[in-house]
Amino acid sequence: MHATYVQIQKDDLLILFTDGYADQFGGPDGKKLKSRSFKEQIAHYSTAKSSEVRQNIEEVFVKWKGSHEQVDDVLIIGIRL
Repeated sequence: MHATYVQIQKDDLLILFTDGYADQFGGPDGKKLKSRSFKEQIAHYSTAKSSEVRQNIEEVFVKWKGSHEQVDDVLIIGIRL
């Protein structure tokens, strides 16, 4: 097991998530969304209100998924410190 330590500050946003979001197939080519895209999305909205972050995450997922079947459960927990 490998431990990773990070310094946190007041108002930081901590996001815990399963692989279901990144593994979702969709988009114009039916490819996976990928965790890189998810991380970029979180970084872009990291200073926004929690409700805006949630809304954006959900909108991107639904748009990406389109008519594709959801392939896995999706769990995302956001904690504003």
